[in-house]
Amino acid sequence: MTNEKALPAYPQTGVASTCRSFDEYCAMFGLKTADLQGPVLDVAGGASSFTAQLHARGIKALAADPFYEGNVEEIVTTGYREIEIASAKIASLAASYDWSYYGSPERQREIRERSMALFAEDFRKEDSRTRYFAAALPDLPFADNTFELVLCSHFLFLYADAFGEEFHTAAVRELLRVLRPGGELRIYPLVSLKWEPYPFLDGLIGALESAAEHEFLPTGLPFTPVRSPLLRLVKKADGTG
Repeated sequence: MTNEKALPAYPQTGVASTCRSFDEYCAMFGLKTADLQGPVLDVAGGASSFTAQLHARGIKALAADPFYEGNVEEIVTTGYREIEIASAKIASLAASYDWSYYGSPERQREIRERSMALFAEDFRKEDSRTRYFAAALPDLPFADNTFELVLCSHFLFLYADAFGEEFHTAAVRELLRVLRPGGELRIYPLVSLKWEPYPFLDGLIGALESAAEHEFLPTGLPFTPVRSPLLRLVKKADGTG
């Protein structure tokens, strides 16, 4: 995770909504069928189709993101608009990225558009608010010890300039709180939008040592200009943080 030469930072103001597919999630987090028995929580997933596709398979899956606040059609419109904005940014910086998974910016956009359509279909259903919760870290509306698997993609650590060390520690504690003992939390990536490793990661892991065991795993979806592993935390039996 070394940055040997200067790379252009991703130009982002505020937190973007993501729109990743189920297959991207499985590759990114190294997920197997056995990992997806549920209950599963996707935090900061935006307009990704992961929750929708798990629900379609009969697996209990919930998502939490402030993105879900407001009118359904306005949220869907915002999701499609974000694809336009993000695709243009990525295309302008295409030479910086690893395209071994997607093949090209055009194919990546096609994947995102299919994912968005699946999310929109599920989000428009009458019972969607039993799966999609307008909530933000570090305060989630779920009871202790609820989930077997919690995922957080492209939010924690990515916005290190906007959210400091105290926020990240509180956020990870909250994600562990809603996990069942033995449950897993997976976070990716561990670099910022400037492609710099999160500087307080060792301290954060040390602060949570009594609550969870940790390891770093390779991702099956290399894309960021600087390679990043994923962080896997397993909640201890008495892990209270």
